[in-house]
Amino acid sequence: MTTTATRPAFHASATLTADLQQLLADLIALHLQAKQAHWNVVGRNFRDLHLQLDEIVDVARVAADTIAERMRALGTTPDGRAPTIAASATLPEFPGGEQDVTAVVDVVTAALHATAGTARFIHDRVDAEDPSTADLLHAIIVDLEKQAWMLGTENRGA
Repeated sequence: MTTTATRPAFHASATLTADLQQLLADLIALHLQAKQAHWNVVGRNFRDLHLQLDEIVDVARVAADTIAERMRALGTTPDGRAPTIAASATLPEFPGGEQDVTAVVDVVTAALHATAGTARFIHDRVDAEDPSTADLLHAIIVDLEKQAWMLGTENRGA
């Protein structure tokens, strides 16, 4: 019996593909929104927030790359084109122009929670079909929720 290694042993279903594509869209949108905020934040504690936003950009970018590469490993194709992301991302639109530090903290924290929420929402379906991919979601959720906690505390008092 001859086998060929030209195709993956496991191929993502249409549902798994759609779930991962949705997370990819939200991660790319988060990356873009955090960068937009990074460029346009103004006010007290600007520099610290400016640098923290770059950390969030990196977390979102790495997570998006992880999901896109996992999709390729599962025999499907990710779509990170701008029109696709604009049409399918579930994050609220980030406002244009300069944004006050306090507003940026609230908006980006909400975007982090929303993106982690997407990962949590798809988790059980992903886990049922491919536990290995669900393991990737665990790490992404942990990173996003940590960033949300760290950023969100900026506007809190004791």
